[in-house]
Amino acid sequence: MSKFWSPAVSELTPYIPGEQPRERLIKLNTNENPYPPAPGVGAVLREFPTDHLRLYPDPESRALRESLGRTFGVDADQVFVGNGSDEVLALAFQAFFRQERPLEMPDITYSFYPVYCRLYGVERRALPLNARWEVDLDAFDSDCGGVIFANPNAPTGHGHGREAIAGLLERITDSVVLVDEAYVDFGGESAVSLVERFPNLLVTGTFSKSRSLAGLRLGYAVGSRELIEGLTRVKNSFNSYPVDSLASAVAIATLEDTDHFEACREKVITTRERTRRQLESLGFEVLPSRANFVLVSHPDFDAAQLFVGLRERGILVRHFNTDALRNFLRITIGTDDEMDSLVETLELLCA
Repeated sequence: MSKFWSPAVSELTPYIPGEQPRERLIKLNTNENPYPPAPGVGAVLREFPTDHLRLYPDPESRALRESLGRTFGVDADQVFVGNGSDEVLALAFQAFFRQERPLEMPDITYSFYPVYCRLYGVERRALPLNARWEVDLDAFDSDCGGVIFANPNAPTGHGHGREAIAGLLERITDSVVLVDEAYVDFGGESAVSLVERFPNLLVTGTFSKSRSLAGLRLGYAVGSRELIEGLTRVKNSFNSYPVDSLASAVAIATLEDTDHFEACREKVITTRERTRRQLESLGFEVLPSRANFVLVSHPDFDAAQLFVGLRERGILVRHFNTDALRNFLRITIGTDDEMDSLVETLELLCA
């Protein structure tokens, strides 16, 4: 603790991201895409006029928002963009969830949500998953200051369909419902088409996962014009230029290459299901997943020991040292070769 900090800083417990190792490992711990971004990205990076970097980018990111609007079938005024979906989420917490009533969320979900609550003074009400490790939509109370959950959920992988989300929105009408779709492209069903029916729905997404741009930091939100205006007001009170010119051009190139996008996501889905069957044959319990990861446990082997054993053999996965998840490993889906190495190593560790 420093005497120079503002008083609230000493009370913060920051989010801990997955390890970014310096040594060469098979990296299956941070849900990155194992495949490179669309070929057009390279062309943009090679051909981008460097003289443009002396100028500020468009503060409205109009070209990128128009491209996202075409992708999702909405108007550009219903789209917001930011420096990674984490920034978009942070702005949403400030814009919508600093209410007198508590914000409701699952007790097992993206661990950044509680961090934002502490940072912005948002009261949180955590609700348990159901017996199938699914987000229990019926448990959300209509008398709340808002609802947020990841769909598919992280780190469990389960995803609700669009009509289930619509049922929730028909019940909760007086506060914002934020559906975080970071992983939706790997087998989930997007709720974006519901924004026309439900003005309190905000859907967030990222270019980090299915678009292979984790290193670029780009996120977005889709919602009613009222919600987008609220986000823009907060953004312009914090940072008027969150998306740089180069990042915007790269993102547009990825959105335009639908063939590459579809091919990569299908490869990840196919590898995920193949890996699930292999892990189950080793005795692992694998939660059903619509994401680019699986959450697994073994009835006979401690997850922390398996985590250490894998790392000692050059494979990095994620172990959450919490009461609920202590005996689980979250494993990102890599290439077929990477997943074969994982399975072969687990065969040795579980022998």
